[in-house]
Amino acid sequence: MKSLIRLTDYDAGDIYNIFALTDEIREGKYQSLLKRKSVLLFCPDSSIRTRVTFEKGIYLLGGQSILFPMETLDKKEDIRDVCGYLNNWADLVIVRHKDIHLLEQMSDCLRIPVINAMTDVNHPCEVLADMYTLSKIRKNFIKDKFLFVGECGNIGLAWKEASEVMGFSLEQCCGSGYEIDGLTIYNNIHDAVIGKDIVCTDSLPACAFEDFKDCHVTTDVMKMANDNVILNPCPPFYRGEEVSEEVIESEFFGGYEFKKYLLEVQQAIMVYCLTR
Repeated sequence: MKSLIRLTDYDAGDIYNIFALTDEIREGKYQSLLKRKSVLLFCPDSSIRTRVTFEKGIYLLGGQSILFPMETLDKKEDIRDVCGYLNNWADLVIVRHKDIHLLEQMSDCLRIPVINAMTDVNHPCEVLADMYTLSKIRKNFIKDKFLFVGECGNIGLAWKEASEVMGFSLEQCCGSGYEIDGLTIYNNIHDAVIGKDIVCTDSLPACAFEDFKDCHVTTDVMKMANDNVILNPCPPFYRGEEVSEEVIESEFFGGYEFKKYLLEVQQAIMVYCLTR
């Protein structure tokens, strides 16, 4: 069994194996893999996409999901003792929590896999799903040039993890002081978008709006990129903030269906972690 905490714990072969499992799940395989198994899901009440796709994915694999608020893991009891008891009853644990070190500690203490459903420093399932979608609509997405527009947060850092594992080119456009270490940085979107094939964005805190005034993604900006460029804003995105209203209505926007494989990819991650 294998946990998923960071994409950099995997190699490209692991990622392509998850893609292959996703194809098989779309063909109707593994519908009983979780039969008579219980999956614990620690998730905040505000979660929409993560919770819907994981809970439905568990159901479609024949399993039982048991949902806890994320804050349940912050109580006084030592996490080693929590895990000691969970080893008796749970078959898989999925955690969305700000502290990745808590997930690492849980993975060390549990005899079952832990899947990272988002932390403050990465979001591996989200980026895996995006890469799977790209693998279906691009000839070879590894050869595409990626631009991340946003601050040094969990989405940008997750894309950096993915670029390190898969070997694709990734650069960043951001205000000064929001840089991701190790990436080529632009402070102006008109310079950054030249030659790019995939533009990924993340929402901004209100305090950063002024710092990112030269990084706003519009339809005119997307026209400066390579032919067939795709805009992939990480939800929740906010029209008029990191992206303009009209660019979301344009042909550049990957659309809501860009995320439709999140369900199957997260099922594939569960299958992979339980069978490897």
